[in-house]
Amino acid sequence: MLQETHRPRSSATKPALVPAVTRAAALLDLLAQQREAMSLARLSASLGLPKSSVHGLCNTLSALGYLRREDDGCFFIGPRVMGLAHAFVAHTSPAQEFTALWAEAGAAPPETVILSVLDGADVVYVAARNGVRPLGLAFTVGMRLPAHRAATGKAMLAWLDEARLFSHFPQSRLPAFMNRAPIQRSDLVDELAEIRRRGYSIDDESVREGVYCFGAPVFDASGQAVAGVGVCLQKAMLDPQVAAQQSETVMRVARELTQRLGGSTLAPAA
Repeated sequence: MLQETHRPRSSATKPALVPAVTRAAALLDLLAQQREAMSLARLSASLGLPKSSVHGLCNTLSALGYLRREDDGCFFIGPRVMGLAHAFVAHTSPAQEFTALWAEAGAAPPETVILSVLDGADVVYVAARNGVRPLGLAFTVGMRLPAHRAATGKAMLAWLDEARLFSHFPQSRLPAFMNRAPIQRSDLVDELAEIRRRGYSIDDESVREGVYCFGAPVFDASGQAVAGVGVCLQKAMLDPQVAAQQSETVMRVARELTQRLGGSTLAPAA
């Protein structure tokens, strides 16, 4: 499994943290999570800090533009935070973070891991990390496949609204691919609902005979599914335990990439 390649960092390598900066970051995180202005008393209670300390933090952050003081004396995120967010987004991309993730992991994953983005009704592969186990299919950067057939494509399509989905697939009958018959758009809609429910997609030999893939969406800071990550293996290796492990693996990798892009992973639909 991919998790076997992730080595925990030694506690000896952790940098020394500056307490004042840590408290300021905790305050900003709290306000961002609450999504509403908070009084000094609430901030103090929630952070477990003296009211005088919170008062000093709020005054400093307000003076710098990172907080905004409301007319009732409550505090909320200020406009300067948006500038930081824009700078982060401008210098971050799914492919870049995918590469960084596996560079940190060190060893190659056992299975092939891929990343793609939507381009109309297709997916375009923007990064791939071939596993140590042979797959019989090489994913290369720039390779295109029908989005409604690929696991990564379906993972992204599942989070589009109906209008955008139908703009990609205006016909009620979707084209055939490889040795697979055409499917009805209504069948795809049903499959996408199931993907939202469980949190991941599957490709059962739709792209290549003998190849089985799991896919999950990667979200950016705006909440859009900007990429799809996939884990692919030989179908002959598949059993219920492997399926459970790999579906969890692909969702975990998607969560890690989402966090790196400043996004939040949406919970599977009930």
